[in-house]
Amino acid sequence: MKIPLSLLDLAPIRPGETATESLSASVVLAQRAEELGYRRVWYAEHHNIPTIASSATSVLIAHIAAHTRTIRVGAGGIMLPNHSPLTIAEQFGTLESLHPGRIDLGLGRAPGSDQNTMRALRRSPASADRFPEDVLELQGYLGSETRVPGVDATPGKATNVPLYILGSSMFGATFAAALGLPYAFASHFAPDALEQAVAAYRREFRPSSQLARPYVIAGVNVVAADTREEAEEQFRAAMRNRVRTLLARGQTLADEDADAILASPAGLHVQQMARYSAVGTPAEVKKYIEAFARRADADELITVHQALTADGRLRSIELLADAVEIACAA
Repeated sequence: MKIPLSLLDLAPIRPGETATESLSASVVLAQRAEELGYRRVWYAEHHNIPTIASSATSVLIAHIAAHTRTIRVGAGGIMLPNHSPLTIAEQFGTLESLHPGRIDLGLGRAPGSDQNTMRALRRSPASADRFPEDVLELQGYLGSETRVPGVDATPGKATNVPLYILGSSMFGATFAAALGLPYAFASHFAPDALEQAVAAYRREFRPSSQLARPYVIAGVNVVAADTREEAEEQFRAAMRNRVRTLLARGQTLADEDADAILASPAGLHVQQMARYSAVGTPAEVKKYIEAFARRADADELITVHQALTADGRLRSIELLADAVEIACAA
């Protein structure tokens, strides 16, 4: 089975590591992914999370694109309620002007933060209500005809940066279908509605100037290692880290305490978030990936490599590329 594989890199800041070290590791990861044939690498907008270094997403994309040559680089995604459409059009129009034909713009309607952080961003929960209108406004700025008379994005106008709708619910699926845009489902952390949403998207899709046929990207966690025991230990460490981030708010937490939380009702919810995870040797990961692609009815998989070390993530993308026949970029 041949399927395009891509990466979602959260630019993790590991314990004892600096943001500088994290971002340097992201450059190395993207360069290696390019060599291995991965189609694209995306970065997600998160704020006020001490373990994630991709908050200034557009800046990071520019840095990665400048240190690679052919791999597509983009946002998976920009949380549009945090920004004006004109600002994002100018940022991504600039990126496309600097790196023609290599920039993607994935859009989400979640704030990517808590309410206090939203206030610090000068945004309100009501900002998400304007997401459909804001996407159309942004699309106009990046196309040939602005929807706001007398206002153009420079750079941005006529760059036609490809848009992707990100989601984990029926809303994103039907919205992407109505606009005729690619749909990326966040099944790597919000798996529940995957099959229902993809089916609705494919059923309701309307062709557009950007896309003639529906195109689905599905997220999946991956921990590939030389032995199953090593992969399972890396995955356990990743789940403990997720508990520390989501439930302990980054506080120091011993492994045994993290394991106890994972066994609690709250921890079971955290485990459920990682339902779609390929963990094991290359052969085991290959089998899982191929079955998941069929289940998700996906045209492309965006893989989230959960090893806690930079070397572990590099090894994981290498083993996955060796095991799975990656479709070449179109």
